[in-house]
Amino acid sequence: MGNRGMEDLIPLVNRLQDAFSSIGQSCNLDLPQIAVVGGQSAGKSSVLENFVGRDFLPRGSGIVTRRPLVLQLITANTEWAEFLHCKGKKFTDFDEVRQEIEAETDRVTGANKGISPIPINLRVYSPNVLNLTLIDLPGITKVPVGDQPADIEHQIRDMIMQFICRESCLILAVTPANTDLANSDALKLAKDVDPQGQRTIGVITKLDLMDEGTDARDVLENKLLPLRRGYIGVVNRSQKDIDGKKDIKAALAAERKFFLTHPAYRHLADSMGTPHLQKVLNQQLTNHIRDTLPAFRSKLQSQLLSLDREAEEYRQYRPDDPSRKTKALLQMVQQFSVDFEKRIEGSGDQVDTVELSGGAKINRIFHERFPFELVKMECDEKEMRREISYAIKNIHGIRTGLFTPDMAFEAIVKKQVVKIKEPCIKCIDLVVQELINTVRQCSDKLDSFPHLREETERIVTTHIRDRESRAKEQVLLLIDVQLAYINTNHEDFIGFAKYRVFVFDASLFLRQVIRKGWLTINNISIMKGGAKEYWFVLTAESLSWFKDDEEKEKKYMLPLDNLKVRDVEKSFMSSKHMFAIFNTEQRNVFKDNRFLELACDTLEEVESWRASLLRAGVYPERAVESESSGPSENFSMDPQLERKVETIRNLVDSYMAIVNKCIRDLMPKSIMHLMINNVKEFINAELLAQLYSAGDQNALMDESQEQVQRREEVLRTHHALKEALAIIGDISTTTISTPLPPPVDNSCVSVGFRRSPPPSPTAPRRMSAGQRPAGRGAPAPPSRPGPLGPLNNSADSPQVPSRPNRAPPSIPSRRPPPSPTRQVPP
Repeated sequence: MGNRGMEDLIPLVNRLQDAFSSIGQSCNLDLPQIAVVGGQSAGKSSVLENFVGRDFLPRGSGIVTRRPLVLQLITANTEWAEFLHCKGKKFTDFDEVRQEIEAETDRVTGANKGISPIPINLRVYSPNVLNLTLIDLPGITKVPVGDQPADIEHQIRDMIMQFICRESCLILAVTPANTDLANSDALKLAKDVDPQGQRTIGVITKLDLMDEGTDARDVLENKLLPLRRGYIGVVNRSQKDIDGKKDIKAALAAERKFFLTHPAYRHLADSMGTPHLQKVLNQQLTNHIRDTLPAFRSKLQSQLLSLDREAEEYRQYRPDDPSRKTKALLQMVQQFSVDFEKRIEGSGDQVDTVELSGGAKINRIFHERFPFELVKMECDEKEMRREISYAIKNIHGIRTGLFTPDMAFEAIVKKQVVKIKEPCIKCIDLVVQELINTVRQCSDKLDSFPHLREETERIVTTHIRDRESRAKEQVLLLIDVQLAYINTNHEDFIGFAKYRVFVFDASLFLRQVIRKGWLTINNISIMKGGAKEYWFVLTAESLSWFKDDEEKEKKYMLPLDNLKVRDVEKSFMSSKHMFAIFNTEQRNVFKDNRFLELACDTLEEVESWRASLLRAGVYPERAVESESSGPSENFSMDPQLERKVETIRNLVDSYMAIVNKCIRDLMPKSIMHLMINNVKEFINAELLAQLYSAGDQNALMDESQEQVQRREEVLRTHHALKEALAIIGDISTTTISTPLPPPVDNSCVSVGFRRSPPPSPTAPRRMSAGQRPAGRGAPAPPSRPGPLGPLNNSADSPQVPSRPNRAPPSIPSRRPPPSPTRQVPP
């Protein structure tokens, strides 16, 4: 037995799903879940079984559903079931499905009424269902039994809320007719998550078990606790019917007969029963699908537009056409050449906004990375001065030289020039790596033809490696050229070439400024103004100070011969840091002063001036003391030698600045000429010829299996999208969207109802205790529900026959005693 209410909608949605299944994709319509909420033994499982059309859920007294059952209905040609926890095993006998649900529940919760929030996932494949998700939830309970925890009520409520809080979940609030509606936990939970009542449907079960003389007519007519979508009554199979193997088809026939023959419900027979419930749910699904179709249609149309051009190219493509392969080869090589040039030269049509690549990265190597590597090659100051000192001594040998030897200068310069080879070779390696990366990026468009891509990368990479070796030879040649001749006649060199003399004269270098800055002289006579600040200029020959930093009025020039530096303790009256300069021959340094006491604002400035004086050959006093312990290898105590060292040091700095400037200028030019421009010309002129000579062109243009699959997938997807759009049009035109019923006004309706005796044929029929009388100015009761909810009592709508008013409840003599309540087994 199938779901007849689904018969109109199933074929259309199945066609839509089949269209996507043909391309291996799923139809993301996001069909809603249907959750059944209610107390224990309210008949929730029976409602689900009637909806599916199969008897497969555990039944019995007490709490039977102790884990959520997530039931996925999937449209298929045959009928069978599958559990997620034993995937791959097909169940064709639904009695075995019930046994597996019971066994899986006991495995997690135990056999003593324990519960668990871990769901059981069951899939039912059938040709008579729509792709839906039905959820059978544990019944709401208040008192724990067996192994159930003390907070059983809160755990079950939290479990239920996890499902019904979703906006796409329809809520079937199941309440048995033989309990008070005002105490329905199902309606309370539904009201909490769906206060507007847009996705809640009330379901009243066990109408056939009400006490004789009572009925639920007021509830089904939506007069007590009215819902926006009204209530639907159903009559499920009893436990005796289930034990007797009464099938669902016979149960539905008995249910129909019950509503047609019952005097209180026969006027509502067409809007009651499981078939009507299925019809209402089907209409809700139709409304949901129609609501999601516009966004779904827009998504499909955008996908279709993005595939139009590619699909058109694939339709005209003939894989075995030789002329097509030749044309494709020419186009691919031409495109590769254009892409490579754009990445090197720069282009605005394909800008990478994530990282530098191609020409931009090579430019960074030229003007940032390479200069940085050159700077890193500069040696330590102390090490440089030590090497110069040894060079001067070794050149003089046993003699004591009178002049600074130029051979020491050349030896140190050549040693520094040789060190430039390493950063130059590293620069070429970085450029080569970036060129190879650029080739790989440009060959990404050749993925459709793996042999062509492989050969292209091999040929171009081989050429780049060949040019790399030539570029390195040329760069090393540039370094050797620099070593071949030390041009001391260069216009930027600070040597004596400026004076057009060839006699070595160190006076120019001795006048080179080492440091300038403000210093305070502390020990000037008080009569002359005490401490005073001057502008000091330190050279390799002298220490001079001026009135201001414009150096127009020189106050004094102090030769550096026989001068030393010593520490001076900071005075508690002064905030400045001090040091002193004195003459080792006990002569006056400045006028009548044996020493010159100088002061700075910070200790860092003092240390900086002491380092500058050390470079000028003025050593600290402690260096003299260290002479008693042994000679120093790093510093000579000979002032004349130190001046020679300083002269060579300045000359080396000047000449290496010229060499570095030249190399920094020639390296990018050499690499551009020998490698980058050459590779571009090779790709433009030689690549195609190399590919033709590499082998069979047909083999080069063989498509990859991925490309074949891509072409077939694009064509299938394009066809499926067009078909899906046509099917969506059919759904839009062949289905009718039912508007949501208006909100109900329950402000004047009391909560709860009691069962009342049937009306007498002669006496006025008494209304249920919870119903307010209509008349005497009281508002009219809500109308009975239509197929999807209550209908308005308008002139063109069917009216419920009027009934006489009952006596006010305050007259106890006219109220009949309540009928004894027949207990229903749990």
